[in-house]
Amino acid sequence: MLLVTGITGHTGRYFLQELIINKYKGPIRCIVRETSDTSMLDSSGLNIEKVYGDINDKEFIRKIISGVEYVMHIYNIHHSPMIVETAIEKKVKRVILVHTTGVYSNFKQASQSYREIEKTIAEITSDPHCLTKVTVLRPTMIYGDLCDRNMSKFIKMIDKFRIIPVINNGRNLIQPVNARDLGKVYYTVLMSPEKTEGKSYDLSGEAPLPMIEVFKLISKNLNKKTIFVSVPLKFGVFLAKILKTITFGKKNYIEKVLRMGEDRSYSHLQAKQDFSYSPMSFNEGIQIEVKQYLKK
Repeated sequence: MLLVTGITGHTGRYFLQELIINKYKGPIRCIVRETSDTSMLDSSGLNIEKVYGDINDKEFIRKIISGVEYVMHIYNIHHSPMIVETAIEKKVKRVILVHTTGVYSNFKQASQSYREIEKTIAEITSDPHCLTKVTVLRPTMIYGDLCDRNMSKFIKMIDKFRIIPVINNGRNLIQPVNARDLGKVYYTVLMSPEKTEGKSYDLSGEAPLPMIEVFKLISKNLNKKTIFVSVPLKFGVFLAKILKTITFGKKNYIEKVLRMGEDRSYSHLQAKQDFSYSPMSFNEGIQIEVKQYLKK
């Protein structure tokens, strides 16, 4: 029995697509919300059991993990410790956790909780008698279609405005990863226990890109003439502080602005070596997303 969380979400849907394409034979138990669109699950032709419940409820998790051999936890990194703890208790063979490269950020708000979560999991699984094997997957900034929370915002912004401010000439590096590539990785890792058990993988896009190049590619695919104006990082932080003050702390974007000056590119060499990970180029991926946007 395979248990999956987040299968109706952004990358979860591409994982489901891989299960369908590869005609996965085993039973699959999926945690879904009452409001989730499960049409893809219902028409998949797979042996799927839908379970409705609160993933924050440990008794619920304990109940649905009973009889499970493998867990693919996509939904939320903050539930990972409870998932792993319960999996060990129920003698689950293997748990695959989808986390984030945000763990590497130099800024406390962006990384501290992620680091504490991974430290907790390392402690939980350090017992030599623990039979549950854990694999951690850390995607970079995820994009791919209009439901992503990253590139879709940039696309709308560049479509609406002719002049776009960028921090420090947009020199900071990012390495976005397409959700389609992640769906393939989830399936490959699930089916390759001998190569991936007990390991961690950073999952980035094909190559690092300066933020300004990302914006220019979006503008080109939208067929827009966009003027990009460099804004010093300090000035951006100053504006964020003013916004925080006038909203009485309700809108605090200071650290988000600071991260705009931080490089967020990470090597995926280990994934390439272990299971031939080869993500699509950003140019190819953003063309797909912009076409969806224009069609809509």
